Amino acid sequence: MKKLILSLALVGFVTVSFAQKKVVKSAEKNFKKGELTTALTEIESALQDPETKDDPEVHLLKGQIQTKMFDSAAGNEMSTVELGKDTYAVFTKTMEMVNNDKDSKVGKDVYKEDFVGMPENLRPYGLETLKNSVFQKAVDTYEEDNLDMAYEYFALASDISPTDSTMNFNAGYLAFQLDKTDEAKVYLNRLLEIEEYDKLNAYYFLIQIASGADKDPEEAYRLVTEARKIDPTDKTLAEFEIQLLLQLDKLDEAMKSVVSALENDPENTGLLLRHGYLLEQSGDMDGALVQYEKSVAVDPDFFEGNNYAGAIYIEKARVILNEVGGLSDAEWEKRADAMNKEAEGLYRKAVPFFTRAADIKPESTDILEILFQIHTRLENEAEAEKYNQKLIAILGENWMEG
Repeated sequence: MKKLILSLALVGFVTVSFAQKKVVKSAEKNFKKGELTTALTEIESALQDPETKDDPEVHLLKGQIQTKMFDSAAGNEMSTVELGKDTYAVFTKTMEMVNNDKDSKVGKDVYKEDFVGMPENLRPYGLETLKNSVFQKAVDTYEEDNLDMAYEYFALASDISPTDSTMNFNAGYLAFQLDKTDEAKVYLNRLLEIEEYDKLNAYYFLIQIASGADKDPEEAYRLVTEARKIDPTDKTLAEFEIQLLLQLDKLDEAMKSVVSALENDPENTGLLLRHGYLLEQSGDMDGALVQYEKSVAVDPDFFEGNNYAGAIYIEKARVILNEVGGLSDAEWEKRADAMNKEAEGLYRKAVPFFTRAADIKPESTDILEILFQIHTRLENEAEAEKYNQKLIAILGENWMEG
């Protein structure tokens, strides 16, 4: 009797096991025929059964079914992205079940290459097929200007192949454009780990994120320092470095950096302006003026150069006039006229710079007010009235009261 009961139990066990294998076989047939919904339902059933749920080949088949579904799904729907992510997770679990052995039978099937133009019945629908399909959807949605979806696909492609520089750069770039700065950092930092990749572009974006969105000039400066080791002559990085040193109040280091940068790029108006600013901060007004005037000589339409050069002349005049105000009566009689004339000469020298600045930015009321005040002081009534009328047109009749 006991033998009979045991035999019946064994028969039942074999029957159930055989039944589940039939389900897997049916799922495989339906997969090949393109009956994907039926195939997925069957394979999900097999994955619920204790006898087949831990079989890596069953998991592999699920990944293949879902890859084929993903390949034919609409690219502009988030549900397709989610399907792709889930499919990648299925392949990841499948590989874990074979100890990530790519040389195992299952591993070879997961990573089997998929060539363009391969006959449908020979396509492996493994991880390579999934990656290629994800990439194609990324390109298609990008060309349709659907940047949000393109980012999702490039990000997934990068996760599937984290050493692929194209996928990582596109994912990082699009994340940056979409203000997804935390996500952008993930993909851009991956690029820094790829030995053969030219990393400067990745550094540019990471520096902008650190100094902008993250408001972390220390981190931005660290990144600039790393990047300059790759190319010490890069002009963009040189400007980044100087700007960050100024933010960090490291004026001595900034001065060394700007002087070095100007050796490689002597007509860079931005560098000339920063050199002038650093000299001005150190108290060397004459040296600063030389740099500002150099920047304008390089580019007469350089607004900041004109503005800063004019401001130096005004500051020099202000210093003289303050000194006049502090003279004793005796000294005033001897020196006041000459000093006032010197100050007026400095105001006249400022006029061309501010006039040019006003031509470049006619809406700048600050510049217009300076020109009005200078011409009023120099008793150039017609010129003063011209700027008065410009200010009235922008600010109204009562602009002086404001």
